[in-house]
Amino acid sequence: YVQHGVLPVNLSIHINYKNTKPYTAPEELYQTARSMGMNKTENEGYNLTWMLPVDSGFQYMARLHFCEFQPEIKKTADRLFWVFITNQTAEDVDIIFLSGGPGIPIFRDYLVKVEREGGQDRRNISIALHPKARTSTQYSDAILNGIELFKLSNPDNNLAGPNPTPLAVAPPSQPPTTSLKNPKSKTIISVIVSGGVMGVLVVLCLGFYIAFRRRRGRLDSDKGKSTRTNASSLPEELCRHFSIPEIRTATNNFDEKNVIGVGGFGKVFKGCIDDGDTKVAIKRLSRGSKQGAHEFMTEIEMLSQLRHVHLVSLIGYCNDQHEMILVYNYMDNGTLRDHLYGTDNDPLTWKQRLQICIGSAKGLHYLHTGAKHTIIHRDVKSTNILLDEKWVAKVADFGLSKMGSTSIPNAAVSTAVKGTLGYLDPEYLRRLQLTEKSDVYSFGVVLLEVLCARKVVDHTAGQDRVNLAHWVKSCIRKRTLDQIIDPFLMGKIAPECLRTFVDIAQRCLLEHGIQRPSMSDVVGSLEFALKLQETAEAAKPDIGDVDGFEDVDNIYPEVALGLDITTNAPSCSSFFCTMTFGNSETLTTNLNQF
Repeated sequence: YVQHGVLPVNLSIHINYKNTKPYTAPEELYQTARSMGMNKTENEGYNLTWMLPVDSGFQYMARLHFCEFQPEIKKTADRLFWVFITNQTAEDVDIIFLSGGPGIPIFRDYLVKVEREGGQDRRNISIALHPKARTSTQYSDAILNGIELFKLSNPDNNLAGPNPTPLAVAPPSQPPTTSLKNPKSKTIISVIVSGGVMGVLVVLCLGFYIAFRRRRGRLDSDKGKSTRTNASSLPEELCRHFSIPEIRTATNNFDEKNVIGVGGFGKVFKGCIDDGDTKVAIKRLSRGSKQGAHEFMTEIEMLSQLRHVHLVSLIGYCNDQHEMILVYNYMDNGTLRDHLYGTDNDPLTWKQRLQICIGSAKGLHYLHTGAKHTIIHRDVKSTNILLDEKWVAKVADFGLSKMGSTSIPNAAVSTAVKGTLGYLDPEYLRRLQLTEKSDVYSFGVVLLEVLCARKVVDHTAGQDRVNLAHWVKSCIRKRTLDQIIDPFLMGKIAPECLRTFVDIAQRCLLEHGIQRPSMSDVVGSLEFALKLQETAEAAKPDIGDVDGFEDVDNIYPEVALGLDITTNAPSCSSFFCTMTFGNSETLTTNLNQF
């Protein structure tokens, strides 16, 4: 009945959910199990063990499911065993005693804290079962029907693990030197030559075999079955591979009615997979797109390894028949820009905008600080911030992302300029040196876009209004900020909240990257602005009925009042910094070059 510790499914036993709810786990789980077997002598020297790799620095709840269904186990003390969690004794278990009889399932929950030790990002949780001595039980055995492991969020409601460490590239090996002084060298050379010939033949045979398998694989892919890829150039076991027939079915053969977005890369289609159970967004790279295979691979490699509540989730990809297609979770509320201007959608409230800014800032903060290295997004803009059905912000589009230094914080990466006009960091344009502060600059532009609800570059506007960042700076200097704020928001923003928001936006846009705040600072300031807004609304419920801002002189942050701090980095007091933008003419010249 028991073979190699696996108990076969016992469909004859009726599962009685006397102590638990039926939705706790399906009957099939309780109708089979893993055990040590009935060999009492051997069992006493071994454990039944599971090793579960997890992110360190979090707490976990391990839930063990038990149900006795073997006919030999009928009464209390027939089978007793110990449960050890991470080599610590949790408790001794008698399933019949705890449940009340055979066929009655129970579960036991254990809290485990996994500390980060020695810089280890991943550690194992061990779960071991050990039978009690033969003197205290009828059958010296242990059994387990199922395991569930729940990751508990940190105090800051964060479930995200660290960023993946970049793969190290092994240095090229030096070719071995040979000497002809040894009289046996001719024999050695002949052996090497003959071995080389055999090696070439083996490689040729292997090449033909791989080509044959690939051809078969392409034919099989046309049958419409999705798989997980094991190709060396793509992440293993992390990303689902879709066939072209699946993609065509999901999009109704790329029906134009399903197009929900168009960009330089091509079109985004709304679709359904898994027999219509899952809505997805399908990005199809067009043949004439400036993006190519490199950006396609970058996005797969980045997103398949990153997990964060404020990053968009990649479900899979398709690269069959010369197509390059990415499949994401569908975001019901589209992009942030869809709700700011150029749309018939209802405008977002100020608190909604603050919460969206906070969420997207947290996503960027995770990219910048999730591990020893930095991931620089390089294309932060309002169309790359997506909103799900609950208006939770998700940073998207990692095709231009770059991996930063693994050892030097804030280190620059030399690279050609890529990004979107209006959001580009002027220091990046000048020096071709990319840092995470380039993302900070771009996010500062997004903050202004959120406040003003207009394009970041508008060639139809007057000359002094073409560039949003320049216009906002000019209006703050002239104390005419009310001219650029979204009319829908007039009278709805608490003055101190506006002051804090404008202050952090301007600091993001400072001329030199070293003067700009980190994304952690940005998150803190935005959260403080939200608290100020909530406090003002609680104290004055009719804040939304006020026509304009009560204390206009108090809303302008010191950053705009001409206080020139010439040190290398700003001096901060509380939540406000006193500094200026630097040379505005230089910034204008650089931006106008593109």
